[in-house]
Amino acid sequence: MWKDFFYFSKSQRIGIIVLIVLIVLTLVANYSLKYFFPVTEKDGSAFLSEVETFKKSLVSRDSIENAERQRQYKQRFKKYPLFSPYQTRIAVSLSFFDPNTADSATFVRLGIKPFIASNILKYRHSGGWFKTPADFSKIYGLKPEKFTELEPYISIQEKKLTKTDSLYLKRKETRKDLLVELNSADTALLMQVKGIGRGYANGIVHYRQRIGGFITVDQLSEIYGMRPENLQLIRPFCKVNSDLVRKIKVNAASVERLKGHPYLNFYQSKAIYELRRKKGKLKNIIDLKVLPEFTPESLAKIEPYLSFE
Repeated sequence: MWKDFFYFSKSQRIGIIVLIVLIVLTLVANYSLKYFFPVTEKDGSAFLSEVETFKKSLVSRDSIENAERQRQYKQRFKKYPLFSPYQTRIAVSLSFFDPNTADSATFVRLGIKPFIASNILKYRHSGGWFKTPADFSKIYGLKPEKFTELEPYISIQEKKLTKTDSLYLKRKETRKDLLVELNSADTALLMQVKGIGRGYANGIVHYRQRIGGFITVDQLSEIYGMRPENLQLIRPFCKVNSDLVRKIKVNAASVERLKGHPYLNFYQSKAIYELRRKKGKLKNIIDLKVLPEFTPESLAKIEPYLSFE
């Protein structure tokens, strides 16, 4: 039986013989190659040398790029030596100065940082004027301790009025006799009043449209951003004509129309609408007193804006 297991055909025997011969030749060749091609031992020094050379080339390239960036940066600030980061440090020298006329070089000599000096010039360029030393302390970036150091040296000269300033003051004088009707004036007329700028004028017109008109001048206090001191300044120049107030027709208005008024919220508007459905036509403000959503104060406030026709 073992003969059957190890029985090979002729072609198989030839293949086995060829395989054995190839194995033997491979072993002999592997053993004899070292005599024909001797191998020299390498310590890797050449490879390490190449690595160091490559690193040095990278460092040199970075140095060249940094030098180029610095050259471009210097060239960029060439026209502005006082603001260049490569400038030599200027010795601080305190002396009297007028913040309304001093140039950037003066500010830098006083120990003020270039970007703060730039802020001062921008403020003056936009029409700003330092009336008192305290005004100078409000410049962005100027630290309190630096202002304390400079305050004794601040000398503000009286401003010389230009032709434009004279016309402006003359126009301000004529405003003293102006009396504006709040329910009909447009923004241009409102801005003629001292204390009303563009923002306040737009706010007055917008709120007037929402509320339907002003009953009293004191309602200006309800405008967003209106401060008490501004209202005190504006009040003498304003009046109201209550006949121009647009009223809400209570017996026809929807809930949306009612709650669009600043003095009515959704629940109050819904209560009026439901009362009208149950009771029918409402005759006067007394009919609304039965609604728990209203207080005597809120009814008195909304009454001038309701029509029961």
